[in-house]
Amino acid sequence: MHNVVIIGSGCAGNTAAVYAARASLKPLVISGHEPGGQLSLTTLVENFPGFPEGINGPDLVENIKKQAQNFGAEYMHGTVDEADLSKRPFRLNVDGTWIETRTLIVASGASARWLGLESEQKLIGHGVSSCATCDGFFYRDKQIMVVGGGDSAMEEANFLTRFGRQVTLVHRRDQFRASKIMLDRVKANPKIKMLLNTVVEEIHDVTKGVVTGARLRNTATGEVSEVEVDGFFLAIGHEPNTKVFRGQLDLDPDGYIVSHGGARTNITGVFHAGDVQDRTYRQAITAAGAGCMAAIEVERFLEAEGH
Repeated sequence: MHNVVIIGSGCAGNTAAVYAARASLKPLVISGHEPGGQLSLTTLVENFPGFPEGINGPDLVENIKKQAQNFGAEYMHGTVDEADLSKRPFRLNVDGTWIETRTLIVASGASARWLGLESEQKLIGHGVSSCATCDGFFYRDKQIMVVGGGDSAMEEANFLTRFGRQVTLVHRRDQFRASKIMLDRVKANPKIKMLLNTVVEEIHDVTKGVVTGARLRNTATGEVSEVEVDGFFLAIGHEPNTKVFRGQLDLDPDGYIVSHGGARTNITGVFHAGDVQDRTYRQAITAAGAGCMAAIEVERFLEAEGH
């Protein structure tokens, strides 16, 4: 029987583990299908407080993990295939093994949606990114491309004009899901060029290990073109990793956990932390803060029960 199980090993999960372990709760962290979370896909993180020179994303999450382990947190490789939150103790099936816990912190994050190109996957962190706030700074006076048609794509394109020489917004249709106000802002920005009815077929150049350009195809005419690009940003949405909790935890229509105040969910004893609930900020520092909140809630909850 565990006092607390934490699902996810990104900034939120690892920070929750630090706090829970320091409270002598001996937390068990289930690493999830993306160990290290979104930060494992980034290179240099320059906006996490305390690192004047910046720090590599994988190093940052690994450091927080080691910190948690130093205080007695345990880590288990695997993913949760099934969860029974109908009564306490809660039961979780991790790769075929059932475990029981008095409390649960869901910090399973949200995975960025990708185009699914082999070249894209190989160049993540080397010019391909899903976070303008994290990586825009590296493309000062460069050619930047943003793919997407919703509000987040408009926001990212506008934000990236602070850095890039030109931002090309690529969208597969000629209609946008974005709100009129966001679309009008993009249309009014002289640094943004729009390519509609256009899909990305290939990102160059895997052999050089860095983004140099992209091959585009116009879906209306079939015309193929090659363009020079230094930074390639995906803004086609995120997928919260909550499928296993459907029908048990309150989720919004997109699958994000609905907060019931602080770090609480609709189920007593189950708490949330990080991008699995936060669709607005999605930063390493906010995820870490949310992990701290969830662990403090767990500690107080268990203390009130006499554990």
